[in-house]
Amino acid sequence: MYTGLVHAHSGLRWIALLLLVAAVLTAVMKWQGQGNYTDGNRKLYLFTLISVHLQLVIGLLLYFISPKVDFSMMSDKLYRFYTVEHISGMLVAIVLITIGYSRSKRALNASTKQRLIAIFYGLGLLLVLAMIPWPFRGLGAGLF
Repeated sequence: MYTGLVHAHSGLRWIALLLLVAAVLTAVMKWQGQGNYTDGNRKLYLFTLISVHLQLVIGLLLYFISPKVDFSMMSDKLYRFYTVEHISGMLVAIVLITIGYSRSKRALNASTKQRLIAIFYGLGLLLVLAMIPWPFRGLGAGLF
């Protein structure tokens, strides 16, 4: 079960990243061009929100069964990253994305909706990119 969850979490990250990048680029372009907040935009933003929340659920499952999460090994870079840094950064990113989506739904005009999505999803994207255990960071993770 552990291996399947790790592969699902690692593979689905690409979908979440792709959706986040598409959402941020769409929101910035629509915001700068004073575009409309259409159903297509709304669905993209919603699917992005769903994908990061799905990643959160899988990540939380992994957090409780992973051998890489060990509070007694906090002096080790690998264990500290997975025990504290990765989950904290990702939680903050998902909270930002959720706040952006919620606030944009309540905004009154299209420009404000796009601005809120661009800012909050953009900040979330930056945090996600910073907290992914990329292979070049030496944290024992691959691209998939």
